[in-house]
Amino acid sequence: MLTSVHRKGDYDAHLIRRFAHPAQDMYTALRALNLELVRLPDIVSHPTIGLMRIKFWQESIDKTFAGQPPREPICILLHHALLFMDQHADASRKKSIKFWLSRLVRTREKHMDNRPFTSLAALEDYAENTYSTMMYAMLASLGLRSMDVDHLASHVGKACGIVAVLRGVPLLAAPPPPIKTPSGDSPPTREPALLLPLDVMADEGVKEEEVFRQGPNAPGLQDAIFKVATRANDHLITAREMLKRLRAGEDAGHDFEHEGEGAHVYEDGESDRARDLHRGFRVLLEAAPATYFLERLEQANFDPFAVKAAGWKLPWRVWQTLSKERL
Repeated sequence: MLTSVHRKGDYDAHLIRRFAHPAQDMYTALRALNLELVRLPDIVSHPTIGLMRIKFWQESIDKTFAGQPPREPICILLHHALLFMDQHADASRKKSIKFWLSRLVRTREKHMDNRPFTSLAALEDYAENTYSTMMYAMLASLGLRSMDVDHLASHVGKACGIVAVLRGVPLLAAPPPPIKTPSGDSPPTREPALLLPLDVMADEGVKEEEVFRQGPNAPGLQDAIFKVATRANDHLITAREMLKRLRAGEDAGHDFEHEGEGAHVYEDGESDRARDLHRGFRVLLEAAPATYFLERLEQANFDPFAVKAAGWKLPWRVWQTLSKERL
């Protein structure tokens, strides 16, 4: 059931899941939870109900990690993944995963109202606390505690979070569909939204109402999209250069800004860097769909309304990225 939800609602995750072994259950549960949280503003009839659903997920995660999952598919699958981990893991791994999942839920709660980000830096913080955070949870589930791999995941996750916002522009700027209820269709509670950073929109003269009315023809929109997409691409370039340096036996080239935050605590001592990079590369596969979207966005002259569907090339790109272990 959850895999069919992935295929329809999160095709990128559907593809990457096939390569997530031995943590497929964890990956499926994690991405399904994220999809459920992302969709909340569109499927609830009132914001208060959305906050109640957030509370349900917070409590459900607590119960699942306590070994008493609710009768809910995501929690049952997460519980199954944790049981498998118990055969190979210490308590710190489960504690780290719970920390990252809780941070994901809290961040989604803060962004339930679909307000624009105040700045490009605020958008990067959001991406760090959602997409990078999901990658940290996956690395923890693999028992991989490496500052180098976490650092790579931070940059790749930030790129993925920014790309997710760009991909959502045509969907959120359009009038939302009516809400399905047992008694029939109800008017949507969500207004059209544009989540692009306010500082970028101000610099390029983009006005929300013009985007809602004119779509891709709104003045300044493509310039604003270009500026935001450039930041996502910068993170991917940084990750590629870091990976090359690390494999060459050099340092990352810059400090990991999130070291010491949350579960980013590392033990002293030597680690096998080559082994860690190889083991963690499956988690870094998220870079492949993000890179391919940015390429198609550029081909569309940074008009997100005109980006063509990925088609058969995306599965090929994911496989190629994994087989060559190059971002």
